[in-house]
Amino acid sequence: MLKFVKVSAFTCMVMASSVIASDVLVTVNGKNITKEDAQAFVKAQAPQANFMDLQPAQKKMVTDRLVEKELFTELARKEGVANKPEFKANMAKIKEELLVNMWMKSQMDNLLVSDSEAKDFYKKNSIKFIGKSKISARHILVKTEKEAKKIINEMKSLKGAKLKAKFIVLAKAKSTGPSGANGGDLGTFGKGQMVPEFEKAVLALENGTITKAPVQTQFGYHIIYLDKKTPAQTQSYEEVKEQIIASLKQQQFAKKITAVANELKAKATIVDKTTSK
Repeated sequence: MLKFVKVSAFTCMVMASSVIASDVLVTVNGKNITKEDAQAFVKAQAPQANFMDLQPAQKKMVTDRLVEKELFTELARKEGVANKPEFKANMAKIKEELLVNMWMKSQMDNLLVSDSEAKDFYKKNSIKFIGKSKISARHILVKTEKEAKKIINEMKSLKGAKLKAKFIVLAKAKSTGPSGANGGDLGTFGKGQMVPEFEKAVLALENGTITKAPVQTQFGYHIIYLDKKTPAQTQSYEEVKEQIIASLKQQQFAKKITAVANELKAKATIVDKTTSK
């Protein structure tokens, strides 16, 4: 039994070492720069980005910047920057800011918003959670009005599923736009996302119909097929729950911080030098 425990412990140590080694991107004068370091660097530039999702060239650029940072840090230490009065003064300020920020975070983390509170807010403010209208459409883009009219004529006698099928075939064969290969599919978009001429034309259509005349924009001439218009609808509670909780917590936080600040000011000895002169 004792031998088994010793082997298991050793195995765990080896496994742990291999995991740590796999996280190391590069070593600079004996110091490891890890994936965690890279992720922190990337997140500081773009909060939603993930280092592991970057392209190889982008990963190399991040790693290079971290290597340079480490080398500059070593150089600054060698040149005695850490012993300069300005550095020590700035470090004291940073420590104070970090202390306050960590206290603020602890206050926020301790706040609670119940599901019933969030639901009550949703019921009383449902008008705030009306989503945007959505449009699903296709188009055929060509260079000339003459060509656009010819394509429209090929479909003028069709309706329903036959019209859509024909439109897709023609889009794949004749559209010069990048969506042509997908049957002219533009996906789902909202108001304001398309150029004005295109938007006006698509909003005037009924579901399952095409424009009767070419629509001219800066890109050329369009024939538009409207798949579906979805009117603006109120978002469900589940869709906005986290957003509501975050908002209510922020309101609680603001009130709490104001109250604590007022209480501390009332107890403190504060002398305003600007009015005492």
